[in-house]
Amino acid sequence: MKRYLLISLLLAGCAVDNSPSISIDSSKTYQTIDGFGASDAWTIQFSDKWPAETVERAADLLFSQDKGIGLSIWRFNLGAGSTYQGDDAQIQPMTRTECFLMPDGSWDFDKQKAQVDFMKMAKERGVNTFIAFLNSPPVYFTQNGLATNTGRGGDFNLKPECYGKFADYMAKSAKGLAENHGIDIDYICPVNEPDGHWNWQGPKQEGSPATNAEIAHITRELDEALTRENLDTKILVNESSDYRAMVSTHQTDADRGFAIQTLFNADSASNVVGLKHVEKLIAGHGYWTNTPLDFLRTMRENLNDTLTKFGVKFWMTEQCIMGNDEEIGGGQHFDTTMKTALYVARCIHHDLVFANASSWQWWRAIGEDYRDGLLEDFGEETIETGKLVDSRLLWCMGNYSRFVRPGAVRVGVSVDRLDSATDSTSIMASAYRNIDGSIVCVIINYSDTDHEYSIDGIKPKTMYVTSDESGFKLKPIELSGKKVTIPARSVVTLK
Repeated sequence: MKRYLLISLLLAGCAVDNSPSISIDSSKTYQTIDGFGASDAWTIQFSDKWPAETVERAADLLFSQDKGIGLSIWRFNLGAGSTYQGDDAQIQPMTRTECFLMPDGSWDFDKQKAQVDFMKMAKERGVNTFIAFLNSPPVYFTQNGLATNTGRGGDFNLKPECYGKFADYMAKSAKGLAENHGIDIDYICPVNEPDGHWNWQGPKQEGSPATNAEIAHITRELDEALTRENLDTKILVNESSDYRAMVSTHQTDADRGFAIQTLFNADSASNVVGLKHVEKLIAGHGYWTNTPLDFLRTMRENLNDTLTKFGVKFWMTEQCIMGNDEEIGGGQHFDTTMKTALYVARCIHHDLVFANASSWQWWRAIGEDYRDGLLEDFGEETIETGKLVDSRLLWCMGNYSRFVRPGAVRVGVSVDRLDSATDSTSIMASAYRNIDGSIVCVIINYSDTDHEYSIDGIKPKTMYVTSDESGFKLKPIELSGKKVTIPARSVVTLK
């Protein structure tokens, strides 16, 4: 019967559509998205030297849903006071930080002024989640009197008698920001990359290793300090430098590996389960796990398996281009093109789809001549002329951050002839239902060929396109009919 019907359609002049389809199934639901973000390290602390219109433009590009990419999460680098030590800090000048706690024990909430002012601009433009992260305890509390580890070893660079003082510093900093500047800190992360092997070898930037037991110790102290200050701020752990250290060990030992199994296992002596200010949420960084392509996926699947076993939610809180990202030539020199942008978009897709990340955050919002910023600062030239350059990376991330809003739920999507809607060298698709009921679909075309699809499950009115073509920075294109063409080397959002 079907055979005769097909013949009849052909005879009637009705063409059969053999084009593949992308199908959205909103009945299949996965993680809730908490937002997309970036950090203020370290450039924003100097932004008060820029022309005012340049600072406004930077804030618009990062936070505005009309003029920019609508980031909804902002990471504030709560400083350790290395700036006050000058060259004795043994840290390169651009990465030293101020501190609200002064050397004489007094508090000064006019410090870190440029960063605080930028947070206010973020809040004005709709950012609803602020994270304070620390690379080091204040220098007054560290074992070596510095905010850098200087090759000490694998333990926390914090005097044993200063755990309570460090916790008070973090809690009082959060309270001071609220009372003096109207900025509520939603999360504090007391350690950053405690399992990292790469930056504990000598003076370079603020940082300290820490064992899981030490992380649990400071988390418990901070939990008590936040309660004393009557704050709702949550504690975020533990910003692992590598996914492999979250589920096993990687270039470290068991004392600084197996983070999920240790911190969120009630039977572990170093657990943080049940504390008032700790959610079942862990943060990690996506460095070093993006190649080769089969590992890009399997690593995230393995991570999700462990997260699921212990009932823990996951935020990816740092990513930039490193030396092992050889496919695009490593991290040297700022890249405004789709080469880096597509590579990062592929990482975002895999973190959301295979690791079930509930948040995705780039490293530096504004960097220099390296692939660690969404925007490029030109130092003295920015100060004198206001020069600040955006990148296709910024706009590719905007396909997610502007349209997939906090509270959105990832829903099912399938692509004809693909496994799990993912071909890492061609088409990758994911879809999300926002709290207003609208559904958006983000599609990456990594290939050099245009691809045409029929769209099922939604009726998009607009396709926003990011590509190397001039002017295509989330460029809106009106749609009519069921078919869409995804341009080569592009990221698009159907809405």
